[in-house]
Amino acid sequence: MNKWFKRIGLVTMGLLVALTLTACGKSSSDKATLKTPGTLTVGLEGTFAPYSYRQNGKLTGYEVELARDIAKKENWKVKFVPTQWDSLIAGVGDKKFDVVMNDVTITKARQKKYAFSTPYLYSREVLITKKSDTEINSITDIKGKKIAVGTGTDNETIAQKYGATIVPNSEFSSTLSLIEQGRAEGTLNTREAYLSYLKDKPSAKNEFKYTVIPENKVATAKVAVLMAKNNPGLKKKINKALKELKQDGTMKKLSEKYFTEDISHK
Repeated sequence: MNKWFKRIGLVTMGLLVALTLTACGKSSSDKATLKTPGTLTVGLEGTFAPYSYRQNGKLTGYEVELARDIAKKENWKVKFVPTQWDSLIAGVGDKKFDVVMNDVTITKARQKKYAFSTPYLYSREVLITKKSDTEINSITDIKGKKIAVGTGTDNETIAQKYGATIVPNSEFSSTLSLIEQGRAEGTLNTREAYLSYLKDKPSAKNEFKYTVIPENKVATAKVAVLMAKNNPGLKKKINKALKELKQDGTMKKLSEKYFTEDISHK
């Protein structure tokens, strides 16, 4: 009889241990690890309208507002860390911030090192030249031409793919100045960035023209929150917040506010 009770006791204890381990495992995968407890630290450039930029000295923009809305959904505070593009993504690995929200597209190369949320923006690439330019009419025409793009960006990758001579420049407005000065013959960027620029400087329509690059040449870019791979709880919470923000219409309103149309879906 005593042996029987001992066996029952051992089985019960084993079940309790298994249940405890399972619960711990679940809790661990659901928990979001933040650099500062209760605060989502966001890396961005802060110089790239309409995504993140300064207005009257304060950070604003599509991704700034979206980051605040994500944090609000999870009852977190939010802290922004303006950082130059060249060291922005690496900042996640160096634990300078929890996530990067800076018009970062999902690529296979980046997925090898980092995790991404579900996309919150779908972007189309455009080719911008002087309005008087008759030589560059499509992406295939940029071979051997001086194209101003940011170092390490997707725009640079595309320009290199089609044989352009790269003129390094990190700020969008500066690339347009280079075109005006004749130091570059064109630039590649998102349609959304250019349309936003035109909202602030409508006279630029008289200086430049833009061509949307066909999908079969440059696929629609999926922009998402970039974060560390070893933080599944954070990814789960951010995806949950993004889903709710899409369902309640917040993402649509933000998109129309900064891009004049809803680009939060394909």
